[in-house]
Amino acid sequence: MRLTRRTAWGAAAVGVTAALVLSGCSSDSGEEPEEETSMSSEVLIPVKLQLQWFTQAQFAGYYAAVDQGYYVDEGLDVQIIEGGTDIVPQSVLADGSVDYAIAWVPKALASREQGAGITDVAQIFQKSGTLQVSFADKGISTAADLEGKTVGNWGYGNEFELFAGMTKAGLDPATDVTLVQQQFDMNAFLAGDIDAAQAMTYNEYAQLLEAENPDTGELYTADDFTAINWNDEGTAMLQDAIWANSEKLASDEEYQETTVKFIKASIKGWIYARDNPEEARDIVVAQGSQLGNSHQLWQTNEINKLIWPSPDGIGMIDEDAWTQTVDVALTTKNDQGATVITTEPDAEAYTNEYVEKALAELEEEGVDVSGEGFEPIDVTLEAGGN
Repeated sequence: MRLTRRTAWGAAAVGVTAALVLSGCSSDSGEEPEEETSMSSEVLIPVKLQLQWFTQAQFAGYYAAVDQGYYVDEGLDVQIIEGGTDIVPQSVLADGSVDYAIAWVPKALASREQGAGITDVAQIFQKSGTLQVSFADKGISTAADLEGKTVGNWGYGNEFELFAGMTKAGLDPATDVTLVQQQFDMNAFLAGDIDAAQAMTYNEYAQLLEAENPDTGELYTADDFTAINWNDEGTAMLQDAIWANSEKLASDEEYQETTVKFIKASIKGWIYARDNPEEARDIVVAQGSQLGNSHQLWQTNEINKLIWPSPDGIGMIDEDAWTQTVDVALTTKNDQGATVITTEPDAEAYTNEYVEKALAELEEEGVDVSGEGFEPIDVTLEAGGN
């Protein structure tokens, strides 16, 4: 079942708005006033954006762009559609149900190889947010330290950074570690059933710091854990990006123009989240997220770290990062012996054409699109993320 949510502010910005302006003037001569009628109307282009997960601060920039009116400023009426466990955003985009989708690059490339006509038009996340987390007393700080350990992974295409990291460290994932299927939570890890568990910096890792340490009665702290960061190990893959319909990009001039507008407004939303993390958190919470206030603020802050600074401008696709992602996707085998993709993606897999236009307009308006001076805030997590 697909979960669809029309945002409160999106509903307020109706698809068609019309204003009838009547003006009259009178004269001292007693003549009948001359009535002049003029009509002006603005048609907002309806746009559907498919997320890859439920409402949370991972998507704060898009919610902020709606809340702050950035999409309407560009003439767009954006409907944000939640993802879920049974939603493949790039497939929803490919079948024409939505106009844009947020998806991880390797997963989208796999769908593209299977025939989905989609193109990465703005690489919002510049870094991977995936960690392999262990208790500090396990002595695991690099991929090589996983040898002989029980290693959890989510599967579903989330495992390839881990497998690439182990392979790069000289380990055979099939024989040198004990692999276990991990649920999308940290329960098995906290119970001691997993030595090293997958976690996103902005979600599952926070769940650990929101949990009580039974030995102390206090919340766990970062000192209780170590984490392998795939950015440091050299096997990170690009994650959240804005994907567009390849066929429409090639043939539909209006869609091309809308793509620039959508990227521009989305970038402004992410800049708002960068400069106003507490307010961005509040916007997401107001949309009915199941996550608590402190967890959502943590998530906003950690997402900002994955985006900023963006030296070339937010959304620009770095060729080296793209190449590394493709290399891992082509060469790394998971425990079933499968790779993400089997052939090199073609030239239409990504383009900087539209994000460059959006950035140029923003820079002309004096907007800071690189965030060179970005500094994360300090966030105190509460029990349970409340």
